[in-house]
Amino acid sequence: MFFFDLPLLEQIAILYFVAANVVTFFYFGLDKLQARLGHQRTPETLLWFLALLGGTIGALAGMHFFRHKTQKVSFQLVLVLILIVQMLACYALFFR
Repeated sequence: MFFFDLPLLEQIAILYFVAANVVTFFYFGLDKLQARLGHQRTPETLLWFLALLGGTIGALAGMHFFRHKTQKVSFQLVLVLILIVQMLACYALFFR
């Protein structure tokens, strides 16, 4: 019952980040499937945007699980920059 003992705002934040990561993970899988089938691809900017919205863990997990975008260094560099910005923001928020 730990989750339900948390304040409502924290419950909403947790659910948001879980949903953001699940959606981002599946977008990486969808893009990989589209690539294999020769269909129109998911734009990289959308994948980065989903990561920026809180789905960075899902993006990293999707990259490794689906073996997608693992050879494209330019894509990975932007993803790492997003992760660094998020880590700095968390540090600024929680460790003043």
